[in-house]
Amino acid sequence: MTVETRLVPRHRAGTTERLALSAATPEGVHIATADVPGWLDFHRLTCGTAIRRIPFAELDHWSFAPDTGDLRHSSGKFFTVEGLHAVRPEGSWQQPIIVQPEIGILGILAKEFDGVLHFLMQAKMEPGNPNLVQLSPTVQATRSNYTKAHGGAEVKYLEHFLDPDRERVLTDVLQSEHGAWFYRKRNRNMIVEVEGEVPADEDFRWLTLGQITAMLRIDNAVNMDARTVLASAPLAAAEAGALASDADLLAWFTGERARQDIHVRRMPLRDISGWRRDEHSVRREDDRFFRVVAVSVEGAGREVAGWTQPIIEPTGQGIVAFARRVFDGVPHVLAHARVEGGFLDTAELAPTVQYVPENYAHLPAEQRPPFLDAILSASPDRVRYSTVLSEEGGRFLNADSRYLIVDTDEATTPAEAPPGYHWVTPGQLNWLAGHSRYVNVQARTLLAVLTTHAAGRTPLSR
Repeated sequence: MTVETRLVPRHRAGTTERLALSAATPEGVHIATADVPGWLDFHRLTCGTAIRRIPFAELDHWSFAPDTGDLRHSSGKFFTVEGLHAVRPEGSWQQPIIVQPEIGILGILAKEFDGVLHFLMQAKMEPGNPNLVQLSPTVQATRSNYTKAHGGAEVKYLEHFLDPDRERVLTDVLQSEHGAWFYRKRNRNMIVEVEGEVPADEDFRWLTLGQITAMLRIDNAVNMDARTVLASAPLAAAEAGALASDADLLAWFTGERARQDIHVRRMPLRDISGWRRDEHSVRREDDRFFRVVAVSVEGAGREVAGWTQPIIEPTGQGIVAFARRVFDGVPHVLAHARVEGGFLDTAELAPTVQYVPENYAHLPAEQRPPFLDAILSASPDRVRYSTVLSEEGGRFLNADSRYLIVDTDEATTPAEAPPGYHWVTPGQLNWLAGHSRYVNVQARTLLAVLTTHAAGRTPLSR
């Protein structure tokens, strides 16, 4: 018997063009762009949420395990705070780390209105956000959340992402999260197009990509989860060429991963050296990098009204930056093959600079991280993008960084990149972000800025 087969195109026609049209549409049909900040402020003022720091003893259903000292939930769900021991040729370190093996869903619904794609965005409260409420994906939920381990309400719009029609999926990729604070954490980043009537609840609004791009210029307006989903979408415009072919870039990065030597193992939290635990925190003895603390959330207006939880708090504001140069008319950014203890692979492509300057202020100039001082001392006319954005507010408290895209020159960032660094185009970075574990979460934020502005043909700087 002959089996009838039917070939389909390897690439879905028109997706990039439809996304570009949405990016070039500065106003949507449901809310004016100028009204979006006020809409977020309204939810911030009316959510009635109170966040307060509490001692570990006041955590409800959380406790330090008597045998390991690990911080765990009584249900065995959500996440644990454990210890990590990392060894590299130049040294080793120990630290607390969040272990959350379950894969969450970060999903954005897309729908055409008047021929233009709009995206259903949520005004979502997260306890770690500096301003509580930010623009978030339609669905942002761990498996524990959407299987209701907390005993709360259903996650709205979840059904569109659990078993989507594959022909309506615009992007779907597993992406890593912060390798310095999570142990091999991944989330499913999705954009799913829908047809028919999909009403927006009061906490949701349909926005064009151009409207979201405008919000990316406002401090702490668009949350990390929305940024990473947008970065994974096939948004990059055509480029005339690059300093390195895609094959050469992949070969370089594979070589970087292969040459990096790092060995990590989980260990009991109580046994990590260089850290101390008191009533309110687990912190380094020199108070650098970050600490583990506890918070109480009351009046949340979420799937559950209130809860307590441990949360990671950095000790200072970060600087996350891409150095940018134009070669033969094509923009490039300087990516870093960065090693972090929590990555599933040894390294991922990161921004040129990704550091908290305060952690290195005690070091002489020659021992400070590469390119950090060049970014910090850049003249204002070279800064093409500068916005303070916070990291994931469900696990990190007041974890914000100034995200920058800075024009540089041969004197500060030579065309012949030093070991561990490589010039890549936004298109190459967008291509790699369509696959798992190539582009880290901080680089994906800046990629979302680069590609949405380029697709909408709007300047990076105002």
